[in-house]
Amino acid sequence: MQIFDHQHTTSALPFDQLLTAIEKMFVSGCHVPLRHIHPIVDDNNRQDGILLLMPSWLPQKWMAVKTVSIFPDNHIRGLPGLHSVVILYDAQTGRPVAVLDGDAITSRRTAAASALAARWLSREDSRTLLVLGAGRVGALLPEAYRCVRPIDKVLVWNPSRGKAEQMVSQLNQQGFQATLAEDLAAACADADIISCATLSTEPLIRRAWLKPGTHLDLIGSFTPAMRESDDACFDGTSVFIDTEEALIKAGDILSPLQTGILKKEDIRATLTDLCRGIHPGRQHADEITVYKAVGTALEDLASAVLAYAPQDV
Repeated sequence: MQIFDHQHTTSALPFDQLLTAIEKMFVSGCHVPLRHIHPIVDDNNRQDGILLLMPSWLPQKWMAVKTVSIFPDNHIRGLPGLHSVVILYDAQTGRPVAVLDGDAITSRRTAAASALAARWLSREDSRTLLVLGAGRVGALLPEAYRCVRPIDKVLVWNPSRGKAEQMVSQLNQQGFQATLAEDLAAACADADIISCATLSTEPLIRRAWLKPGTHLDLIGSFTPAMRESDDACFDGTSVFIDTEEALIKAGDILSPLQTGILKKEDIRATLTDLCRGIHPGRQHADEITVYKAVGTALEDLASAVLAYAPQDV
């Protein structure tokens, strides 16, 4: 059984190839049961974290299971809030063939799927990207988006200014024109694409800040209690989701559904629909598109197969 450490996993998943692998998996499809979510509570019934189990498989080909632990208070300890491992199996025999760094897979596939959706949902001339969140995923978004749009200017906002400054420095070294977003409202007015990759439980983006033609990408929140946008962001905008699971897991979707601002039938399409050409995506230049993703084990399986057996992609 092969062991892929962080560096090996990362180098095996270049974004141009990863976007292609994920798109092909959405087109062909695979079996993805609902993820298992287990709160981790202490003796005082205080929730310390969350354990996720995310299985997926292609019959007679490949099978994968990702375990994810999310401990939001880890920043106090100077640690990432998320850790994960992906185990890849031969689906004909059930034999495990590889263990891969799930942190690398999760961050890279999340950024890749975000950029993949933007291929249909953002304007083709989008050049300015606003990133909320300077964690592992946020730091990768500009590189991923460059695969689909001519991004040259990046604005960075993060609750911790120090991490935002570090990300700005790294992006400038990569050839981007990166600056801090001191004022979110002003940054939104400047951005063509806004991508949120945070663990926020309170809305960060306001509908009033979105200019015509903006693409709003919400990929950080993945539970009913998490929010990155206000309800109004779903009023009079074109709403897309990665999978139907977003309808039961994402606070950004559940809240406007509950208030009636958004109706289920208002949701235009899933990422599967976009990849398969069932829906064309953005219809006109002034349209405000909103994409809500909670992630799917399909993306993990596509990533693990690309890393272990790229000839099968």
